[in-house]
Amino acid sequence: MPTDELPETFHVTTDEQLRAVSNLTRHRIMAVLRFEPATITQIAQQVGLAKGSSSYHVRLLERAGLVKVVRTRKVRGVTERYYAMAARAIVLPDPGDGGPDVLMRHAVADLEAAPVDSARHVQMAHLRLTEKQFAELGARLEALADEYRELSDPSLPDASLVFALFHPAPREQAEGDAK
Repeated sequence: MPTDELPETFHVTTDEQLRAVSNLTRHRIMAVLRFEPATITQIAQQVGLAKGSSSYHVRLLERAGLVKVVRTRKVRGVTERYYAMAARAIVLPDPGDGGPDVLMRHAVADLEAAPVDSARHVQMAHLRLTEKQFAELGARLEALADEYRELSDPSLPDASLVFALFHPAPREQAEGDAK
């Protein structure tokens, strides 16, 4: 099944699904599967795992409904399964006050693991915006990400885009949490 035939979104709603996406290895497996189906062997090679470890993680993702078998073929008497994402985008629940944001933790881990000599665009900006400006900026960032997602070509190298637009905790609360 090509990725353009997948449902647009999969909403993570159960503890099992949340545990499945909370693991960095499984996050990286899902990144491998985001554009095209792959076998356990292909996943293991791309993620740098043993086949047994890849199989274990893929089975957990499959049980949680995040990945699925999209085709099979016989190879020397063995059935080879091709796995793909269950949807084009995974939507995580809001972590709530003080809850860890799994997506951002994984993004930072991937950034730290990226080759130092590769091109990067990393920026943090502190802004003072009206609520209207805040909403407009959020909508523009989402539209820009969607535009480039549509342009993605599986034959090209991966690039990750992560953004977070938020109102930080009040300074007094942040200082109290640090103690």
